Amino acid sequence: MKIHPSAVISPEAKLAEGVEVGPFSLIGPSVTIGKGTVIGSHVVIQSHTDIGENNRIFQFASVGAPPQDLKYRGEETRVIIGNNNTIREFVTINRSTTADIGVTKIGNHNLIMAYCHVAHNCLLENNIVMANAANLAGHIHIENFAIIGGLTGIHQFSRIGQHCIIGGASAVTKDVPPYVTAAGNYASLYGLNLIGLKRRGFPEETIVALKKAYKIFFRSSLTVAKAIEKARAEVPDLPEVRTFIEFIEQSKRGVTR
Repeated sequence: MKIHPSAVISPEAKLAEGVEVGPFSLIGPSVTIGKGTVIGSHVVIQSHTDIGENNRIFQFASVGAPPQDLKYRGEETRVIIGNNNTIREFVTINRSTTADIGVTKIGNHNLIMAYCHVAHNCLLENNIVMANAANLAGHIHIENFAIIGGLTGIHQFSRIGQHCIIGGASAVTKDVPPYVTAAGNYASLYGLNLIGLKRRGFPEETIVALKKAYKIFFRSSLTVAKAIEKARAEVPDLPEVRTFIEFIEQSKRGVTR
């Protein structure tokens, strides 16, 4: 381990082989850090945090502070961060409350750019990009390969679908379906994320089917129930189409239109 002599590390913290900690950083109690993870200077990992392998946390980030929730009463909740994530300058990631999933969790291979905020009880899956100063309220679920534009704010309890892209400076107040493009204040849909889908190697057959499903839901005057019925009857039964339909069917906040 390469630990700068000015770093302060709790005797209750557990650091694996190859961990680096920069000058003036603080590692609190009940913290575990996996091998190969690099903690920059002036980073605070306050407590009750598990960080996996080969992560890079840049200077002045704050991880594992108590949630900004008036209902929190000091319970022992956690932040769990997976492997190969990049967390840039001044990012804040708060511990959870005891509600719903009871943890703030970040998966693998995510890029969280400078000044982003991940609030309590958020669940971020894998390969997500949050651009500078994107902010998540509590209890938000972001699925794989989603891209969140800079200066975007997302309302608590929202769900962001896989492979979607949200434009910068957007205000998201409802769920954003998978595979779409959304932008604006308040956010609206602007069709499928065609560039992203092609870059990820989605076959043309799948893209055509998703286009058809999108038109049924968002370019017709059908109710959601009727659109679900029509899409299941007329659109090829591909896994991505099922994901798209089920996301809308299961939405609790309602979906962005």
